[in-house]
Amino acid sequence: MLEAAFARRYPLDTPGDVAIRERGVELCRRHLQSGLADNNAEQRLCSENDHQFWQQLSEVLLADQLARVGIQPAHAGVGPDFLIEHEGQRIWIEVVCPEPRDVPREWLAPPDGSVRSLPHEAMLLRWTTAIKEKSEKLLGKLDEAAGGYLGKGVVAAEDAYVIAVNARLLRADWPNLEGISQFPFAVEATLCVGPFALTINRETLETIDAGHQHRPRIPKPNGAQIPADTFLDPRFKPISAIWAADIDENQMFERTGALAVVHNPEANNPIPLGLLPAQAEYLPVSQGDEYLLDRKPGRLAR
Repeated sequence: MLEAAFARRYPLDTPGDVAIRERGVELCRRHLQSGLADNNAEQRLCSENDHQFWQQLSEVLLADQLARVGIQPAHAGVGPDFLIEHEGQRIWIEVVCPEPRDVPREWLAPPDGSVRSLPHEAMLLRWTTAIKEKSEKLLGKLDEAAGGYLGKGVVAAEDAYVIAVNARLLRADWPNLEGISQFPFAVEATLCVGPFALTINRETLETIDAGHQHRPRIPKPNGAQIPADTFLDPRFKPISAIWAADIDENQMFERTGALAVVHNPEANNPIPLGLLPAQAEYLPVSQGDEYLLDRKPGRLAR
């Protein structure tokens, strides 16, 4: 089944497609045999539905990224996708690959030679939706008294919980984690960081102030306002971090994709800096009544 599925997705006789078919089947089969996958994982890897395929392949690729740095994840029968243990701490990882809903077609499949504008708000809304969805997997619906992995006892109160977001389906070609602010979308979606702006005196035309806008809400096309302050909301203290990724077929060949970790400054159970594979980590540091966003090199930084 896997051979036929990869042949259908990568049908050319070019060296690139041949290598992807061979390596993809090898990596996926190893993942299935390791016990890290759900019972329907092979079916999803063979699906012609792009979202199902990439959701499952994202789990394969992220598990491989962990293994490359010496972290061997486990998989429970019920609960988040992966469990790792580090110095006595249990860290659960839940993986999501957002669908490109409402992201413009001309961005996802651009005509040759076309000039495009980054649809940053549409992409950011996919990040906020994905984070909300996986937050509710842990916490249950916010209007419910109980539920989710915590309420059911699958994840213990002292465990860490990380949401891994692979943005592969939100672009056409080059991996990209950065939004309009030049910070990762995961920062914008959780810490209210908006575009860089200048405040100019109308009379003198002098710049009075400069900095990133505080943007706690993202407008949807229908007029609704979507929260972008997850890590500043005490309800989300059980969320330890966002592991942001943009990885694809190229990461099957020992190549490193775009990876970043954004830490929750109010997390009940923070994870250590430098644990997860990433080029950079973002840690908000309390400065009285505000936070200073500290960017640190990750364990994959060169």
